[in-house]
This record gives sequence, structure tokens and C-alpha cells, in this order.
Amino acid sequence: MSRTFVLVPGACHGGWAWQAVANHLRAAGHTVHAYTPPGLGADDDRRGVGLDDVARDLVAYVKERDLHDVSLVGHSWGGMVLSAVAHDLEPRLAHLVYYGAFVPLAGESLRDLCPPHYQELFDSLAGASDDNSLTFPLPVLQGGFIQDASEDVQLLAHSLLTPQPYATMTDPVGRIDYAALDVAQSYVVSPDDLALPPGEFGWTPRFPERLHRPTVITSEGSHEAMFTRPDVVARDLLAAVGA
Repeated sequence: MSRTFVLVPGACHGGWAWQAVANHLRAAGHTVHAYTPPGLGADDDRRGVGLDDVARDLVAYVKERDLHDVSLVGHSWGGMVLSAVAHDLEPRLAHLVYYGAFVPLAGESLRDLCPPHYQELFDSLAGASDDNSLTFPLPVLQGGFIQDASEDVQLLAHSLLTPQPYATMTDPVGRIDYAALDVAQSYVVSPDDLALPPGEFGWTPRFPERLHRPTVITSEGSHEAMFTRPDVVARDLLAAVGA
């Protein structure tokens, strides 16, 4: 059965980050939309862009294309976006898939869900910018995001990053009640995803436990496995939606 996927990227990424995964999904007969949020296009003005702006844009994106039975996938920060749009898009959704992603409760921001050293780093980077944005430093990317790639691939991935409007990371999610959603929910994560440290601030078990009866898929590869193992990511996204 063919599925319709809308893929939401993580912070500092655009739809381009999903292209290799999208190619595998399309080759398997599925329809794929790789979405780029406002503020994350190469020429976008990032000043004043917040999480609500992204949520409104994604809702409009889905409705303008008259998409239905959507498997909505969010990577990393993209999980914040999924939660921000879940109730508004509920009639058009078949599945919410959090892939190595944040799962906020109402009133929580991404910053709230990060360990203190990341909060301090993000505050400093955004404060030093002229438009309240940040980009992950190369050592952070190499050490915790894409440690399973060669240095050449790490440098290439870093060069493609776009500054993230910091308000999209400090704005809280409003209404979200996972148990009230009539939408299947899944969480996909790899034990080799080191973007969040194991323990209190780790991806698991805290984020899957927030979802309602989720299907949990153990994947492979780093936080940026869409670059290093796109075939595996595509396989596990299909498993997450029962395809």
C-alpha cells in the first residue's frame, strides 16, 4: 500500500537533508514531500521566525496540497513541529513518526528539553548573532551528530547547515495531548544517536513514554543517519508506519 510522507527536518536543516531517504521511499512506491520550514531556506530572513510561524506554514503546506492519510515524520527539532501541528492536522494524519526527535509536553520548548551545557551553548551562539540564530559548531556535529561518517562527509554536512531561528527552539509548544489524538504514533531511534547524552536527558526512555501506545523502532547509525545510512532510515520509517 502506497503511503504519503511529509518529512520535517531537524534544526539547521532543510528538506534537502531528507533527499536520499526520500529517494529510497519513492523507489518503494511511496509519495514523499521533503518540507523546508520558514527561516531555513538559504535566502530566508530568520529574524522574528518562531515555532508558531513554522506550525502555521506546515499546516498550510499540507492543506494547499490537499494531502490526506499523511505519515508526518519529524527529525530532532522537527518533533517540536509535529507536536505543534498535530491537533490542527489530525483529520489529515495517519501517523506521527518521531525519528530521533524531541517529544514536548504542552508548555515546553526544545531548549527546556536540552541538557544545561547545550542550553548555555545555544544561548551564547544566538546572542552573538545579529538575527537571533545559531548553527551547530563543527566539533559538536563531528562528536555527537555524525560520528559515523568520514571527515570529508562531516565537513560537507556542516557546510550545508543553515542558521536556525532561535525562537523556534525557545518558543513553547501550546496544545498537545497525545492520548487524545486519533493518530497512530511511533518513535524511531538508534542507540548510536549521541546528539543527546544517555541518562536523564537521553532520547529514551523519556520521549517514547510521552506518546500514546507508540510503536518503538530501534534503528542504526548516528543522529545524521539520513546522510550516512539513508536506506536504513527509509526501511525503519516504513516499519514505523506498518508499510
